Amino acid sequence: MIPRRSHAKVALFPIWITLPMKRPAFLLAFSALVFTSAAADPPAAPAAFPLWPGGAPGSEARKDEPEKQDGSNITNIHHPSLTPYLPESGKGTGTAVIVCPGGGHAKLCVGHEGHALCEWFRDQGIAAFLLKYRLCREEGSTYTLEGHAMDDTRRAIRIVRSRAAEWGLKPDRIGIIGFSAGGELAAYSAMWPRPGDPAATDPVERVDSRPDFQALIYPGKSGTFTVEAGMPPVFIACGYGDRPDIAEGMASLYLKYKAAGVKAELHIYANAGHGFGFRPENRSAAGRWVDRFHDWLGDSGLR
Repeated sequence: MIPRRSHAKVALFPIWITLPMKRPAFLLAFSALVFTSAAADPPAAPAAFPLWPGGAPGSEARKDEPEKQDGSNITNIHHPSLTPYLPESGKGTGTAVIVCPGGGHAKLCVGHEGHALCEWFRDQGIAAFLLKYRLCREEGSTYTLEGHAMDDTRRAIRIVRSRAAEWGLKPDRIGIIGFSAGGELAAYSAMWPRPGDPAATDPVERVDSRPDFQALIYPGKSGTFTVEAGMPPVFIACGYGDRPDIAEGMASLYLKYKAAGVKAELHIYANAGHGFGFRPENRSAAGRWVDRFHDWLGDSGLR
């Protein structure tokens, strides 16, 4: 009688493989490869850097206070910063976008309006920079929207433009995208840009703060938005079910851009409300707004 060979069943995730017991070296090596891969750490998130290394004007005394995080929401921002998401070498388009999350100026929603979107842009060859700006409506805040938050926004644009050569960017393709409260900052950056000051001791302040394009994703305060000829082209997206100053306000804003002769594209999604943001798993029409934005950049010669 021929003796029966012993076998062992090895579980490799959902697949069962039967291997002879006489091959321990192969089994150990293969198992080590599988489990080493499974346990590999995810890539580290990019490191943020401050807009002003010595502290933002008016916040120098609080620059060392730590931010507070609750889930994907961030508060207590006194040392505003940018987190860069740069494409791999040789894969960049030269276009960059500063991303301003929303949160009612009381918090920053960096989950569906921040990091995931920056990763998506990076994978398309577009450099993305997540802006953490000072919050004017957080409890106890002494900051203002038109002052501190807009100072942070203009500074972010200037930094990216001033370092364009270092990051392989085109200085005339530096744009901004904002969600809800962050959309207000994006709109105001196009409405109220400031030229660089040639006499400034800080080289960043010598650079113009005007964005080359803007994307307004369900921004509030539309009644305060004004449009003039020569402003940057704009992409607008919102939901039909949003509050009137957005669902109706964005339609009115589009007409203002049209009347001023400024290129504009508007998407109002019939089955969306406020805050749809960017979630890769959301394949609804509103969830795919970023594909329309990507198309718009291409049609506009901006990528």
